[in-house]
Amino acid sequence: MLLDRYTHPEMGKLWQDGYEYERWLEVELAVAEVMTKRGEIPQEAMSEIRRSAKVNPKRVLEIEHVVRHDLIAFLQAVVEEIGEAGKYLHLGLTSSDVKDTALSLVLRDSGRLLKKDLQDLRSALVNRALESKYTVMVGRSHGIHAEPLTFGLKLALWIAELDRQMERLDQAIVSVSVGKISGAVGTYANVSPEVEEAVCTHLGLEAALVSNQILQRDRHAHYITTLALIGGSLEKIATEIRNLQRTEILEVEEPFAEGQKGSSAMPHKRNPIVCEQVSGMSRLLRGNALAAMENITLWHERDMSHSSVERVILPDSCLLLDHMLRQMTRVISGLKIREDQMRRNLQKTFGLTSSQRVLLALVEHGCMREEAYAWVQQDAFAAWDNGQDFIDVVSADDRVANYLSKEEIAGLFDLKYHLQHVDDIFKRLRLES
Repeated sequence: MLLDRYTHPEMGKLWQDGYEYERWLEVELAVAEVMTKRGEIPQEAMSEIRRSAKVNPKRVLEIEHVVRHDLIAFLQAVVEEIGEAGKYLHLGLTSSDVKDTALSLVLRDSGRLLKKDLQDLRSALVNRALESKYTVMVGRSHGIHAEPLTFGLKLALWIAELDRQMERLDQAIVSVSVGKISGAVGTYANVSPEVEEAVCTHLGLEAALVSNQILQRDRHAHYITTLALIGGSLEKIATEIRNLQRTEILEVEEPFAEGQKGSSAMPHKRNPIVCEQVSGMSRLLRGNALAAMENITLWHERDMSHSSVERVILPDSCLLLDHMLRQMTRVISGLKIREDQMRRNLQKTFGLTSSQRVLLALVEHGCMREEAYAWVQQDAFAAWDNGQDFIDVVSADDRVANYLSKEEIAGLFDLKYHLQHVDDIFKRLRLES
C-alpha cells in the first residue's frame, strides 16, 4: 500500500494484505448457503463448512507459490481446514465470480468511508464559511484585482462543489456495488441466475444484468475517475490556499504545529506543505483514473491485463483520497484567516475595484457606455500609474462631474454594495447560521 505510514485504520483494514481472502470466503459461503437452501449441498456438509471454514493467509501464499493461481491457492487452503465437505465449495463458479464480487464489497465500503470524509470536510468548510461570511477581501481574475467579495463566499463555492462530488460518489458506489455469480463466461451453465440473485441480495449487492467472465470495468473506471474528480476539487482548494499564503498576499495561512519546522536552512519559513502534498497526490489520482479507463478494453470474455493494474490503482486511490480528505479537513479547520491583510490588500489598488460602479453610474445618468468606459479607464490608469486614490482622480475629472456629484461618486465606493446578496447565496446552499 502506498500510504502505510499515514493510512487511517478504517480504510487501511479494507485494503490490508489478507483482507481480500476474508471477503472471498464471505462470497464462497454465501453461495454455499444459497445452494444448501436449494438442496444442492447436503445440510450436514454445510454445517461442517460453517464450523470449519477459515483462511490461513500464510498457507494460501505457500500454495500459490506452487500453483501460481491465487484463487485456487485460497480454495485449497480453505478446503484443508474443512476436510471432505470442502468439495462443495465453488460449485459451478469461476474465479472472478468470487474475486469480482468480493472486490465490489471492498469498493462499496471504501466509498462509504470516503463519503464520510467528504461530509467531515464539508462541515469544516461550513463552519469557516459562516464565520467569514462578511469578511471582505478582493476578488481576483487573471491574478489581478477585480472586485470585492467575501472569504465566506469563496468557501461557499467550494462547499457547492463538494456537494456535487458527493452526488458523483454516491452514483459511483451504486455503479460498483454489483456482483456476478454466472460461471466461466457468464452463461450460468453450471450455476443458476437464481443463485446469483440470492447471493447478491445476501451480500447487499445488485446482480449484474449481464456479465461475461468478469464484471465490466467501466464500473471500476467510473469509480476511480470519480475519486480523481474529488481529488481535483481538493487540489483546487489547496492551490487557492497556497496562492493566498504567498508572502506578497498572505491572506490565509495553513496551520503550523508547535515544534514544526519549515526549512532546514531558513528558520523563518512557514510553508503550505499539506496543501502542496494534496496538489501532488491529486496527480496520482488522475493517473490512476487513466489506467482504470484503459482497463475497460479486454480480449473477448476477459483477459488478465486489468488485474495487475487494479492491484495498484484501486487500493492506492482509496487510500490516497482518504488521506487527502482528512488532511484538507485539518487544514480548513485550523486555517488562519488574516482579515487585516485582506483589508490592506484590498486598498493596494487605490479603490480601482469600484471602477465598474463608476461606469454604470455614468451610463445610468445618460452617458454613452463607450464614452464612459474610456473616461473611467483613463482615470483608473492614471490613479494606478501615479499612486493616487481613484476616487480623487474621478472626482477631479470634469467629464465625470457633468454627470455625477461628489456625493454620488463617494457612494460608489461603499464596499457594502458588493455584499448585498451574500445572504441570498448562503440561503441557496442552506448555509444559514
